[in-house]
Amino acid sequence: MKILTHWALRIGSEKALEKIIDKYAAYVCVIIRNTARDLSNEDIEEIASDVFFSLWENAKKIENLKPWLAAVARNKAKNKLRGLRTDLPLDDEIATYGNETEEAFILECEKETVKSAVLSMKISDREIFLRYYYEMKSIAEISDETGLTESAIKHRLARGRQKLRTILESEVLV
Repeated sequence: MKILTHWALRIGSEKALEKIIDKYAAYVCVIIRNTARDLSNEDIEEIASDVFFSLWENAKKIENLKPWLAAVARNKAKNKLRGLRTDLPLDDEIATYGNETEEAFILECEKETVKSAVLSMKISDREIFLRYYYEMKSIAEISDETGLTESAIKHRLARGRQKLRTILESEVLV
């Protein structure tokens, strides 16, 4: 049944797509939710729809359906998170906080302190730190991209966190 459905999808069967959506929708939504916990239900549904639309468009190329769905769901969730991140200029932050301009100023100072701490890391450590925390890549993905072992990456991340902690404590921000 599974192979027939996948084969039928490859030749453009909408019923096959419906069966696959019925079978894997919950699976895809769990992956999206686990990847991006801060997303609303509407965002999760939108991403899931995008995953199944990509499935429809790429059906002829897909060999292993379940891992493909998982990878696409995770990547689309990460892309959505990246799209939601915005750094407001200070004027916009002041307008957003209203009477809490002091809090906005402190937040901006903290951001700058963290940024300068990250920039003070060795280039190789900074690259790993940014890939993990900013690009939200897994340790396995970073390992594949850099050729370093997963334990080396974990060690560098721990070293980077310790450096940040030391800098932030000296600035009395923690």
